[in-house]
Amino acid sequence: MSATASLTALGASTVDGVAVGAQAVEAGGVPGAGRVLPTRTELAAVLPWPGLRRGSTVAVHGSVSLLFALLSEATANGSWAVVVGLSGLSLVAAAEAGVELARLALVPRPGSDPVGVIAALLDGVDLVAVGCTRRVADADARRLSARARNRGSVLLPFGPWSGAEVQLHCVDANWRGLGQGHGHLRERAVTVRAGGRGAASRPRSRRLLLPTRDGSIGVPVDEPVESARPQLRPVAG
Repeated sequence: MSATASLTALGASTVDGVAVGAQAVEAGGVPGAGRVLPTRTELAAVLPWPGLRRGSTVAVHGSVSLLFALLSEATANGSWAVVVGLSGLSLVAAAEAGVELARLALVPRPGSDPVGVIAALLDGVDLVAVGCTRRVADADARRLSARARNRGSVLLPFGPWSGAEVQLHCVDANWRGLGQGHGHLRERAVTVRAGGRGAASRPRSRRLLLPTRDGSIGVPVDEPVESARPQLRPVAG
């Protein structure tokens, strides 16, 4: 069975309806010890590597915008990504964040065997984001992280994940634009906190605009006080 047929059987499709094919298998299926996939420079302060290290597991908590930010630079530079078990994903928001939609595959409903689907995708895709983390037992999560290391893929669980090397949390969100209880939400300042084990054992944090007015990522110049802005803990967007 060809790579395209295999991924089609798993329910993976890109935005234009074409399944991820042999190019993704060739690009992501070869272990790349020590190599990194590019990421936005704004995230460099919270990652222990200059990008997303192949074979790593980076768990994202509380912000789809942060997940998009992690995917954007890699897909824009030729890597393939797939999102598993995250139904209702906004492709408009993904595109505004810089994700290359032509290199993004979606498996919104992985069926009765999500672990098997994720394992198969790790064999052939550069970045695998997982939204159905609560359906994955801790022992299976550790096995999938080991598979990512062996295959040279980047595993990005969106939620709790046993044994993740890096844990990224978005906290202390401040929306801008409400003024004195009226107006339009323009952008959101959040603190991204990172921790983990190994190279990520030293805690890191950075204040970011996520998203900015155009939906991407940026660095706040100031933190104006707005009496009516909502406080979101944890961040849900």
